[in-house]
Amino acid sequence: QVQLVESGGGLVQAGGSLRLSCAASGNIRRINAKGWYRQAPGKQRELVAAITSGGSTNYADSVKGRFTISRDNVKNTMYLQMNSLKPEDTAVYYCNADVWRAGVIMPDDSWGQGTQVTVSS
Repeated sequence: QVQLVESGGGLVQAGGSLRLSCAASGNIRRINAKGWYRQAPGKQRELVAAITSGGSTNYADSVKGRFTISRDNVKNTMYLQMNSLKPEDTAVYYCNADVWRAGVIMPDDSWGQGTQVTVSS
């Protein structure tokens, strides 16, 4: 079974940093990282950062200049570096990627289980 496993969330003070990781597990050939999303209580899930197969990145206005999305194609892992964190960044963060399972032609649109990020003021 293919899974995207997230790590790196936690509690941090405003102005601090966290680095989220999202690694694929299971019998896979490769992944194509697509983006990081977040969902705060009572709000809809929103796109925070996106990355194309060519490496181009795009960010929500609220995180531009503070967050950086990246990937390691050898490790089948994607990252979200979050700096200068604010209380309004508090949310559950989810990674999203296309995952090619071994022996399967079409990829699965896969999501991580979510990791909580809490920023205290």
